[in-house]
Amino acid sequence: MPHVVLLGDSIFENARYTSGGPDVVSRVRSLLRLAVDACLRPRLPLAVCTIYNGCFPDPSFQGIASLALAIFNDVIIRVAVEQGFPVIDMRLICTAPADYANPIEPSSIGGEKIAKAIVALVTGHENQVYGTRIVSAPPI
Repeated sequence: MPHVVLLGDSIFENARYTSGGPDVVSRVRSLLRLAVDACLRPRLPLAVCTIYNGCFPDPSFQGIASLALAIFNDVIIRVAVEQGFPVIDMRLICTAPADYANPIEPSSIGGEKIAKAIVALVTGHENQVYGTRIVSAPPI
């Protein structure tokens, strides 16, 4: 039976509130590297998921939320690329209002789309569902 480990968080950037201490982005980056290391110890395949953008009724707030989440998704994607992990980009999966039960939680429709993407990745059929791959330059 395959094992699946999903990592992610959706907290917004808070550097201006930390009085010079580490902000959430810095902490996420360091903790995500520790979490990735712990997940790699059993020597099982690992994939990571980005954070979907949500579905907020106010278009202005939606734009701000999506921009803030881009910071976290950048960290997630950078770690995935550095480690050579496949990425499930939730922003490409939960794309319609029907995918959300409220502004930040997936509905049964969104949940089904997420489940199909995870199963497709685990079974090796990801190109049949979502064919995006992240390719980085080889080390010099």
